[in-house]
Amino acid sequence: MTNEDQKSSNPTPELTQFTEKASSLLPDLLYPSESDEPLELTTCYLKQAEPLTVSQIKDWQMLPPAVYVEEISEADFWEPVTTQQEWYEEEEKKRTATFQALKEVVDQTLTVRQVFRVGETEMDVYLLGRQESGDRVGIRTKVVQT
Repeated sequence: MTNEDQKSSNPTPELTQFTEKASSLLPDLLYPSESDEPLELTTCYLKQAEPLTVSQIKDWQMLPPAVYVEEISEADFWEPVTTQQEWYEEEEKKRTATFQALKEVVDQTLTVRQVFRVGETEMDVYLLGRQESGDRVGIRTKVVQT
């Protein structure tokens, strides 16, 4: 198969690149909080070049105005899961290495990355970024903080 054939049979190779690379890291990977939750791939139809706003996230998720949504730094999303602690046992070290690999995939394939938390106690967390095609994709999870 030539490169041209590959392009025509797959109109968004970077989407496949992100989803294939990220999805291979997600099975059995849990984001730690009071309730360890799985991560999953997500897509967002908003394609403008500018960063997303809280209002746009509410519209995208069809949330009522009363639902609390905030943007947090990408570092705040990654820091608790990519920092190796000396007291970690083998399982935690393996989880941290997987999160570091996931962060690398996100960093290499997505630009204009943003993280949004939706809710106050049980929060949906979205890490979204733009691909070369302009499509927004990312990962989502749930975080519980009481």
